[in-house]
Amino acid sequence: MPGENLSRDEARERAGLLSVDGYEIALDLRSAVGEASDGPRTFRSVTTIRFRSVRTGAATFADLIAPSVSAVTLNGRKLDPAVVFDGSRIALDDLQAENVLVVDAQCAYSRTGEGMHRFVDPEDGEVYLYTQYEPADARRVFANFEQPDLKAPYRFEVTAPEGWRVWSNGEGTLAEGVWRFAETKPISTYITAVAAGPYHYVTDSYRRTFDDGTVLEIPLGAMCRKGLARYFDADDVFLITKQGLDFFHDHFDYPYPFGKYDQAFVPEYNLGAMENPGLVTFREEYIFRGNVTQASYERRANVILHEMAHMWFGDLVTMGWWDDLWLKESFADFMGTFSLAEATRFTNGWITFANNRKSWAYRADQLPSTHPITADIRDLEDAKLNFDGITYAKGASVLKQLVAYVGRDAFLEGARRYFKRHAYGNTSLGDLLSVLEETSGRDMAGWSRSWLQTAGVNSLTPQVLYDAQDRITELAVVQDAPESHPELRPHRVAVGLYRREAGGDLVRYARAETDVNGPRTVVTELAGAERPELVLVNDDDLTYCKIRFDAGSLDTLRARLGDLADPLARALCWSALWNLTRDALMPARDFIGLVLTHGGRETDIGVLQMLHAWARSALTHYAAPTWREEGGRLLAEGALRELRNAEPGSQHQLTWARFFAAVASAEADFQLLEGLLGGTAKIDGLEVDQELRWAFLEPLAAHGIADESVIGAELARDDTASGKRHQVRCLAARPSAAVKAQAWAQVVESDSLSNALVEATIAGFVQPGQRELLAPYASAYFEVIERVWADRSIQIGMHVVRGLFPVFQDGRPTLDATEAWLAAHPDAAPALRRLVLEAGDDLARAVRAQECDAPVAG
Repeated sequence: MPGENLSRDEARERAGLLSVDGYEIALDLRSAVGEASDGPRTFRSVTTIRFRSVRTGAATFADLIAPSVSAVTLNGRKLDPAVVFDGSRIALDDLQAENVLVVDAQCAYSRTGEGMHRFVDPEDGEVYLYTQYEPADARRVFANFEQPDLKAPYRFEVTAPEGWRVWSNGEGTLAEGVWRFAETKPISTYITAVAAGPYHYVTDSYRRTFDDGTVLEIPLGAMCRKGLARYFDADDVFLITKQGLDFFHDHFDYPYPFGKYDQAFVPEYNLGAMENPGLVTFREEYIFRGNVTQASYERRANVILHEMAHMWFGDLVTMGWWDDLWLKESFADFMGTFSLAEATRFTNGWITFANNRKSWAYRADQLPSTHPITADIRDLEDAKLNFDGITYAKGASVLKQLVAYVGRDAFLEGARRYFKRHAYGNTSLGDLLSVLEETSGRDMAGWSRSWLQTAGVNSLTPQVLYDAQDRITELAVVQDAPESHPELRPHRVAVGLYRREAGGDLVRYARAETDVNGPRTVVTELAGAERPELVLVNDDDLTYCKIRFDAGSLDTLRARLGDLADPLARALCWSALWNLTRDALMPARDFIGLVLTHGGRETDIGVLQMLHAWARSALTHYAAPTWREEGGRLLAEGALRELRNAEPGSQHQLTWARFFAAVASAEADFQLLEGLLGGTAKIDGLEVDQELRWAFLEPLAAHGIADESVIGAELARDDTASGKRHQVRCLAARPSAAVKAQAWAQVVESDSLSNALVEATIAGFVQPGQRELLAPYASAYFEVIERVWADRSIQIGMHVVRGLFPVFQDGRPTLDATEAWLAAHPDAAPALRRLVLEAGDDLARAVRAQECDAPVAG
């Protein structure tokens, strides 16, 4: 990635010099089809930029990553591309007050999901294109000033192969073989977008009449590859879209400002989705080819609403630089769940948030690379890595706390003023705090210092004293912070007291809200209450913290967690127990035992799926090596028992079936999977559709039972893009030294695989049950990562560095190798060092957890 970075200082200097009046971009995409000539497949990109400079005679640069540039003209003056273009920047000098830059380039189609991605559908040979830019890959498609604070209107025109349709941010019309699109509002480069190809396209419309009598009509569209059309439930996508638009119009008092609202589900997508105004892009895995649980539909709905919230937080009002990325991502994450729970059928959205989304934040906030929500982003590589659990999930958690702090009405009124005051502009932290101070009357500076400008997560633990009559004399909340980040924060929390009712359920019988400040806070409202069986700090999940338990409460959970009636309280307790396991305060085998004892009673399907993921992680990473085999057997036996006991045809049955396949370990387990695939075995109500077939086949491949011919036969049944990804993963999972060598070479030594197939190959290569086979690649990893980072795109570099870290090599040697590499490479790219440091920290945590789980010699 040499020469492709952009520093914050460079961006500030350029923003101080320039303002952009507009872009006109002409793309010729006819080269997407047909045979390619030697070298990279390219398309013609002609860009005209009209911009102003505050200083005449000044110099600056435009951004462009392209194999070649045919012509550069600045204010009518021809510049020699060989002189002014270095592969990523175009040097510009002698600027005038008003300037016109024209760049004629040959840009490359992408196979990494960055820039103009080109995908060939193996099912029918059709070609599909789409763009993905964030944070800075628009320069792979057209020349520009690639930073978020140089917003401008855009006019796109696209020449495409005959019979194709093309979409962009604005409405498009086809005339004389060219698609021309309406000029956009002023937006940043990273949210411009183009999609082109023979997509299956469905339309609908949204209509809203406001209180003043004005009517807003928004054309809606949704698209996917033709091969997925038979699975595409566009009606549900439109339903969630309309519910979201109603919700945001009700609460934001600012009509959707970008005309149409298309949503494209595209192949080989690196992200969950991207908030391009008028043309939101999603990974096509949100179109479900087989049976899935309601958790999958909820996840898709949440992503749709998250991206919609960005139309206001991020697109209408945009951060000035990536330091304030949270101004869009934290808000979109919070508003996505807020609207999900209040406007759609997924009324338990906050349970998923507490159990799933926040676990991402807790992990990220305990890494050595943790950072304040308002981060220090020095350059674009920093920005790429900061789309993380801090910026999204912790930021959203803190906003949930903020709503409790200032009140819902004040928070939403602050948002309304923020949109109106800064529409089509750029902002920083101070702009948001100022409107919240206006609407809430509170001093936001102290809150901001504690929550937005410091890193780390606090732990809250109850301390309870009782009198002779078993009534509470004092209940206090003790707040702790790690030595590395010692900040004690103000927390608005609820404390719940739970006891057994006549029917056997654990239910809450007392609750108090209080402000926790400092190391110890007494909750006076609960004095005199009868002794509880469970004290739950942060009941209702108002704040962001790690929940701890007193000894009596922990005993109650071990024995009776499944009796806890409230699903949110139960989810919070599961999350807290998982944090105890990760922190080496609870043996991994104890957590697995809790899942086996109580998991079968979990009613929330999303929580159950998290329990399965955590149980696998506990076994794989945190269990003592000497216990893994027994633990695997117990998990497989428990999963099969719950699978057979589940209601036939239910989503719980499907979830336990997938978990059973993932943990299968005995010969009988594999025989059952083979029988379910071959039709000789049956579990009443379980439909083994194509996606479930692949889930059953992978463990058979990983254990050497399904060979290449069996995997090939399955691909013949499912000769699609999805099937190809599954096939590649299964092939790489086989327990053979030759297979591992081939997979390693395909990912590390070659760039022939697309981003999706790189991910699939790595996922198959890294099998927790193949530690001996993977051992030779531990040292090889540290030998190649700097070269891979230098030679490959940042997206592929991230896949390789994260995915191939030798996480399954137990103990100190791999930690020593990690520390040695970091010590020997102090000048390696900071983003690369961060990835290695994070992976090493995860391994160190696993070693501590394994020591906690190991039996004590007696």
